[in-house]
Amino acid sequence: MNRRELVAFMGAGTAAPQLLRPLAARAQPAAMPVIGFLEPTSPDASTPDRLRAFHEGLRQSGFVEGENVAIEYRWAENRVERLAALANGLVRRKVTVIAAIGGSTPAFAAKLETGTIPVVFTVAQDPVKLGLVANLARPEGNLTGVFLPSERAERRLVLLRELVSGATRISVLLDPANAPYAESTLRDLEAVARNSGLQINVLNAGTPAEIDAVFAGFARERPDALFIGPYSTDRRVQLALLAAFHRIPATYPWRDFVEAGGLMSYGARLRDAYRQAGVYVGRILKGAKPAELPVVQSSRYELVINASTARMRGLAVPPPLRASADEMIE
Repeated sequence: MNRRELVAFMGAGTAAPQLLRPLAARAQPAAMPVIGFLEPTSPDASTPDRLRAFHEGLRQSGFVEGENVAIEYRWAENRVERLAALANGLVRRKVTVIAAIGGSTPAFAAKLETGTIPVVFTVAQDPVKLGLVANLARPEGNLTGVFLPSERAERRLVLLRELVSGATRISVLLDPANAPYAESTLRDLEAVARNSGLQINVLNAGTPAEIDAVFAGFARERPDALFIGPYSTDRRVQLALLAAFHRIPATYPWRDFVEAGGLMSYGARLRDAYRQAGVYVGRILKGAKPAELPVVQSSRYELVINASTARMRGLAVPPPLRASADEMIE
């Protein structure tokens, strides 16, 4: 090989990688989008059914975790003061969208941390009155989601009295941390009590120790039945076990409490909300803007009765109540 051929060969060898680099860059797969999942409770409290429902909603929109989308989970472990830092961490992580699930507190934590990253929420109060969105049909900002109207407390009380006939002294246990829900629940119950001659005794307890103390007090003054207001599902096992130990028939806001051994529940289908949140997150990943996605209003309620717990309490479930139940847990 003469000098001219050697120079030409070396020039071709150095040019080839430069020609190949754009082709290699174009062949690299696009970065996988990341969902930030922000929840105020713990992985144990957010039941597998709810997470499955969220993933089901994602699948409906064409996304499967680990295949074409990643999820960064952030759990506040029932310490709401942690939500701001967790939301900030997701923003700094530059996630594509935030699913702020489980009430207004994670929604506000995400809203305060970003005005650009899309946020999908699930709340039990009107998000317009809360100030999360400007309009249900046209949210306008970077937030949208699912609105589960507050529990129908008066209906739940009627169902409890159908199961526990003759109950007139009702203790109402409320969580101070859920003040807005607790206040609306109490207003509804007091209206029913005035019209039906019921005696309502309101008790407040937030921490596990406070809940234990309330139930210990039932040894001195025992109610005919117990109405448990909106509590985090982190408390479901404690509340169900204490009611069983003290043999007090109780009604709960969601089916999770009944699955843990509670007597009965009547409330919104939370799994539907998680599924719809997954659908909306998927649509945003496909390019939809939160402002284009109207807030979904859920109106489906379910009555769930634990037949085994009823038998242990010596309660016979009336046929009409059994027929109207969405599920009887044996």
